[in-house]
Parts: sequence; C-alpha cells; structure tokens
Amino acid sequence: MIVALAIGLALLIQAFLVKPYQIPSPSMEPTLDVGQRVLVNRVLYHFRDPQIGDIVVFHPPVGAENGQECGVHQTGTEACPQPTPGESNTNFIKRIVAGPGDQLSIHDGHPVVNGIQANEDFIRPCGGGNGCNLPHQITIPPDHYFMMGDNRGSSDDSRFWGPVPRDWIIGEAFLTYWPPDRVGIL
Repeated sequence: MIVALAIGLALLIQAFLVKPYQIPSPSMEPTLDVGQRVLVNRVLYHFRDPQIGDIVVFHPPVGAENGQECGVHQTGTEACPQPTPGESNTNFIKRIVAGPGDQLSIHDGHPVVNGIQANEDFIRPCGGGNGCNLPHQITIPPDHYFMMGDNRGSSDDSRFWGPVPRDWIIGEAFLTYWPPDRVGIL
C-alpha cells in the first residue's frame, strides 16, 4: 500500500507540479549540456506570464522536430513570423527572447527586440550560419513567444519554425540536478 501511494504521489507531482527532463541536444550549450537533467515548474505560468530570459520546455509546431520550415512564406532576411498550425508531441527546451507584440530582428545571432539588442554574454557565437542575421523585423503574434537556443549556430528554433503559442509552453526550467558537478539554479 505504501509503495502504491508513493508511486501515485510521484506521478501526480510530475503531472501537475514539477517534471524532470533530460537535455537531448547541444542547442542550449553552454548553459545546458547534452544529457544534463533539469526540473521544470509546471505551475508557475498559471500565475504569471512567461518572461524574456526564461528557459522553458514546450511543444514546438508540428514538423519542427523534422526540420520543417515556417508555417507561412518568409523572406531569407526575416525570422519565421508564424508557426505551422499544429502542436507537436515532442518536447523542446529553449530560451524566450521575445514576447507578444514585440518587434524582433536578429543581428549576429542576438535578438534585437523593439530596437534594443539583447546583451547575452552566456550564448555561443552564431558563427555566420543560417539564421545569424535576419534584419527584417517581424512582430510576435498575440499570446506567442519567440524561442532561441543559447548555442545560436547549432539551434533549430523559432527563427526557422516560428513563435510558440503560450498554451504549448509546459513550464520553466529552474534547477539542474544531474550530473552532480552541474547541480544548480538556472
């Protein structure tokens, strides 16, 4: 009975409060390494809006996990302004760089939000690859958030498949718990 109760309680906590996730790719390096594990607060965004700078776990648009491009036609000089209409079952982890109504362009891998370039000393340089310079401004749709990985030259993110609706955000990553030498608050 005690074992069944413990298992049930653990499942309830994961379903509604805090859920562990493992980092599957290098897209968030150097902040999060492949194989590192984080805890995600699933309750926080019921009480406040997601903020620029939050590291979040979310469902991307359908096709993002297979490299599908933007949900609408875009020029080669702008980030994807709109996602494909469906929600994928895959979990991604990225950083929020722009929110609803923000004007966004990308300069050397850094978001320029409402005319101000973000000061991001924690990211890896973009390296001049696809998506490093997207000078044409887009407007983030209402109730959507623009996500980018910290490893800007090796991240498949909103630049290519569009902003993410708030309803697709699972929660904010707040703690790393594995490996032991990387335990800490995000």
